[in-house]
Amino acid sequence: ITDLERLMSRINMATATPRDLAALRRSLEQIPAVHQALSDAKSSLLQVLRESTDEMPDVQTRINEAISDDPPSQISDGGVIRDGFSPELDELRQISRDAKQIIASFESRERARSGIASLRIRFNNISGYFIEVPKASAGRVPPTYERRQTIANAERFTTTELRELERRVLGAETRMAELETSIVAEVRTAVAVETKRLQATARALATLDALAALAETAVRRRYVRPVLHDGDELEIHEARHPVIEALSAEQFIPNDLYMNNSTDRLLIITGPNMGGKSTILRQTALIAILAQMGSFVPATRARLPVLDRIWTRVGASDDLAHGRSTFMVEMTETAAILHNASPRSLVLLDEIGRGTSTFDGLSIAWAVAEHLHDSPEHAAKTLFATHYHELTELAERLPGAQNYRIAVAEQDDAVIFLYRLERGRASKSYGIEVARLAGLPPPVIARARDVLARLERYELDVFAEATPNTEKEIKSEASSEHPPHEAHNGNDALNSASRRAARRALAVQATLFDAVNQNLLDELRGIDVETFSADDARQMLLNIRSRIL
Repeated sequence: ITDLERLMSRINMATATPRDLAALRRSLEQIPAVHQALSDAKSSLLQVLRESTDEMPDVQTRINEAISDDPPSQISDGGVIRDGFSPELDELRQISRDAKQIIASFESRERARSGIASLRIRFNNISGYFIEVPKASAGRVPPTYERRQTIANAERFTTTELRELERRVLGAETRMAELETSIVAEVRTAVAVETKRLQATARALATLDALAALAETAVRRRYVRPVLHDGDELEIHEARHPVIEALSAEQFIPNDLYMNNSTDRLLIITGPNMGGKSTILRQTALIAILAQMGSFVPATRARLPVLDRIWTRVGASDDLAHGRSTFMVEMTETAAILHNASPRSLVLLDEIGRGTSTFDGLSIAWAVAEHLHDSPEHAAKTLFATHYHELTELAERLPGAQNYRIAVAEQDDAVIFLYRLERGRASKSYGIEVARLAGLPPPVIARARDVLARLERYELDVFAEATPNTEKEIKSEASSEHPPHEAHNGNDALNSASRRAARRALAVQATLFDAVNQNLLDELRGIDVETFSADDARQMLLNIRSRIL
């Protein structure tokens, strides 16, 4: 069965070819088999679809009477109309079929009459039919021959009889093309009148096609029937991504997911690059869509609430045609979510804030997460994947927030992605390991590891040079951040996250430029200010500028 809706569009626009009409005929011929297959169906939907598919015998008959079994795509190729449909066309076809024999017989007679054995009857699109003889024999042609053309090695002639033969043969071919074009147009018009019936049949067949595809996939891929309810709990056991599972040669790692509108409303998901965070977001959306459209889903058990919308902010792309950067597109989409999401929505956010500076991005991501958790009107169930590990502090103070991470294993300085979602927060993102897998040069990877080690080492020690008591102050500060047996409020969590982010940012300056800064500090400490002249000071400033700029 072909795409009937597209085919009907071509028929109504008078662009359908003879093969399109033949395809429509073949499609309608399959409908009795569809009726037979659905005859015992107990589903009311399938019975309605069965009744909605019209065999349209009148249309089949009209096409079958006029169009040949295997017509060419172009009318000009001939053979489109079935023999016996048009007496005039049959007569013209007989003339065309006999033309070769008629021309061959004429050629034999002229050879005998002229005595020129090399005489030939030829044809081209410019001159039509003509008699061609070698120049050496041109003087022997009968006086009734009319010269038409002289070429290098031959002379070309015509006769009254040959012109009449040409008129009959070429006229027949022209008239055949005209007749076939006219008959095809009549059939197209007759079929176009039945557009509404054909469109209704096309819609019913399309629905059956979709249902059959979903049913076959459910059986082959071991999908289960989901339970939809009016509550707020979303519970999926061993969920799988339907597309990745079908395309991947490796076994897909399933994951469980539980959400509600009270204790598990906002799930902060951290983990390594390539660990599967985005896949979990996407598979959750696909399972929700499949369930709500009436399909089985890729899981071992699934209970889902009826959702009003699924909101996504996943991936990165710009809109240069309208002057919008990647970050602007990200913020525009996020704004739409914050203004329109409801408690019955599902929100999927992937790496909010990554398109700008660290502090700006973290601040925006933090505020977005709080809004989706706290706003009575927009408190949707939210999956929030991020590399901002500071956001995991939210789970300590927001009653509906939970931390999840993608599990990994480290073995022999290599990272093994386990693709398993589990409770807790990730310790790091393993970005350098992903860069190594992507093929960055070994020196770049080595330098990146060195810089990372320095940053991590200085995260708590970067303030040590400020005063002798800094280390004690940091320890005191750390203990004050988490007093025992005391609930953390929002500012506590935010302050703790901010301090860690600040240390990390300052550590970049303290580490990357440590060698230069330390040498300068040593030289400045060694200056005897009492004996240092103005010229000495000027020379030192020039020296410092040349070294750091």
